[in-house]
Amino acid sequence: MKNNLKRFLPILSLILSTSCVALASVESTLMNLQNKVLGTYLPMAAIFGLLWAGFSFVTGKENAKQHLLYAIFGCIVGFGSQSIVAALRSMVN
Repeated sequence: MKNNLKRFLPILSLILSTSCVALASVESTLMNLQNKVLGTYLPMAAIFGLLWAGFSFVTGKENAKQHLLYAIFGCIVGFGSQSIVAALRSMVN
């Protein structure tokens, strides 16, 4: 079962990424990819991380505070990534 999943995931990611790559320039492809990551995957990951931290607190795990800090730090870096990149671009230009 795990072996089939390992074969299926790369094929699935290739299929999902080809729709945004087909007949597009490199810049528009990267913009579409950025929008998809920041608009879809990042909020899902942030929600999952915060839910995991909350579940850790509810179950009384000793690492619960660390899980919460990691989730918050991940949200800050993830959602602030556009601002971080913009600041770096302004420093370079």
